[in-house]
Amino acid sequence: MSVAALLLLSDGRLPAGGHAHSGGAEAAVKSGRVHDTPSMAAFLTGRLHTTGLTTAALAAAAAGGRFATDALDEAADARTPSPALRATSRRLGRQLLRAALAAWPDPGLDRLRAAHPGGAHQPVVLGATARAAGLTPAQAAAVAAYESVNGPATACVRLLGLDPYEVTAVLARLGPALDAVAAEAAAAAGGPDLDHLPAASAPLLDLYAEQHSSWKVRLFAS
Repeated sequence: MSVAALLLLSDGRLPAGGHAHSGGAEAAVKSGRVHDTPSMAAFLTGRLHTTGLTTAALAAAAAGGRFATDALDEAADARTPSPALRATSRRLGRQLLRAALAAWPDPGLDRLRAAHPGGAHQPVVLGATARAAGLTPAQAAAVAAYESVNGPATACVRLLGLDPYEVTAVLARLGPALDAVAAEAAAAAGGPDLDHLPAASAPLLDLYAEQHSSWKVRLFAS
């Protein structure tokens, strides 16, 4: 296990495109559902236990290497009903894979790129990258869970001008929930088949994604 690789993979400055996406926060802000720090905290909590859990389990399964990445990509597709979110996930997967191949050259990553020239789903690439970097499925799940809240939290600072110290405090208080979600995701990834992976639903995020994709003026790509 490489602590340095874990820190690098979870660093928002990794050139994998995540900084350009709000994870649904921009649409939630425009709708008025997220308007201050407490409402942001509620949004992040809901996102963690739905999208966060699902993506963390997919990442853990890919990091474990027990399932074919093609099957995992199909599982990710089935768990992403919004066409806009599917496109975003594949775009982010393509960008992450480019960074991963530069940092941790690996035959498995080469095969993933060849099999999905348009981009595999981001959590599948994240798990494959974690495996190439020598990380465990549990660590891959932790990175995915953290990404599910850190990106939207950072976006809320820009969108609402929130106090970054208060936002950081919200993320810190989410620590126990992040650990629990990552542990649940890693346990599910150790199941006998892909049907045991979570498929937690967040219909409002799907609706937000479709609405956001039609906006002519927006700060974030999604």
